[in-house]
Amino acid sequence: MLELQAICKHWQPAHAPRGAAPRVLLQDLQLQVRPGETAALLGPSGSGKSTLLKIVAGLEPPESGHVLFAGQDITDTPPERRGFALMFQDFALFPHLNVQDNVAFGLVEQGQRKAAAREQACAMLQRFGLQAYAKSKVWQLSGGEQQRVALARALITQPRVLLLDEPFSALDAELRLQLRQEFVQRIAEFQMATILVTHDETEARAMGTRGYRLVDGALAPQW
Repeated sequence: MLELQAICKHWQPAHAPRGAAPRVLLQDLQLQVRPGETAALLGPSGSGKSTLLKIVAGLEPPESGHVLFAGQDITDTPPERRGFALMFQDFALFPHLNVQDNVAFGLVEQGQRKAAAREQACAMLQRFGLQAYAKSKVWQLSGGEQQRVALARALITQPRVLLLDEPFSALDAELRLQLRQEFVQRIAEFQMATILVTHDETEARAMGTRGYRLVDGALAPQW
């Protein structure tokens, strides 16, 4: 289980007047997410949702509080040792690599030989119906296909936690609906604790086991 305990974070804009008090982003924030469960976080831009994901991923430290997984405090554990996957709305695929090597990238970074990593990538692409695109460059794919490649790349390392930051906002309505259903299926299949950040309440309700709104630095339960 992923657990956030009393997470606090402030933010000071670069253009703020000298002596101005920093703005509260996260204040004594608490959250628990079990394997196979998705916590959907709603809130306007600038409310701290993406900052919270970065803290969970280990990309930013909290000012106070703790991040725990399976009962162990991982607050100071570097990102590469957490076994978490973070997906952004821009997919963050490597344009100089083909689809197969994009999916295999995480395994190679973990120390696997490239040939073995590519073999596993082919198997993962087959599960997603993308095997025909293995040698294609990612820029040759549609937005929906690129998002599936990004998900395949995230899942191939068998992450313990999946963090989704507005993953479908750049896609059209029909494709968003299709991918929501696919993501829900994969999250259940791989039994990942998942946090979804979105401004779209329809999307949050379609994917979220539980829903919260980030208000004044704390999570207010919505369902």
